[in-house]
Amino acid sequence: MIVGVILLALMVLSFLFSVSIYNLLIAMRQNVKNGWSQIDVQLKRRHDLIPNLVETAKGYMAHEKQTLENVIKARQQAVDASGLKDKQQAENFLSSTLRSLFAVVENYPNLKADQHMLKLQEELTTTENKIAFARQYYNDEVARFNTAVQTFPNNLIAGLFNFVKADFFEIQNPAEKEAPQVKF
Repeated sequence: MIVGVILLALMVLSFLFSVSIYNLLIAMRQNVKNGWSQIDVQLKRRHDLIPNLVETAKGYMAHEKQTLENVIKARQQAVDASGLKDKQQAENFLSSTLRSLFAVVENYPNLKADQHMLKLQEELTTTENKIAFARQYYNDEVARFNTAVQTFPNNLIAGLFNFVKADFFEIQNPAEKEAPQVKF
């Protein structure tokens, strides 16, 4: 009789422990999804700012048409991308085309001094900082989730309920990982 009560208590404790691990994994997976949503919100903001930036620059940079077209094309690819890997590649390409646009803008003193252009550049810079922060938050949540999914005894529950590791938001182009060189 005592052995039966002890076995029943162990089964109940095991069940409660499993439920708490399952709920923890669900909460962590939601944090990962929330992290990605935060990136998405900032990317949408960037996508909305780019047409205004391009329109402002168009009047000053008629013969820099290729640069403007590349930015527009990169923006559209980023908007159309689906899936984490495709979005990462498209957003990294968009970041590089924006850098080239800002480099070209430096050659146009009137454009560089235009108040509307300055405001748009400031907005875009702020947005880029928010994107970087959102990516960092997302990657932190992915790291926590992946650690929980892979550690014992969580991995038993994770495997049983098909929790899989999440992908980090990574820079694909090795050149973007290099520190920019400033030359005077």
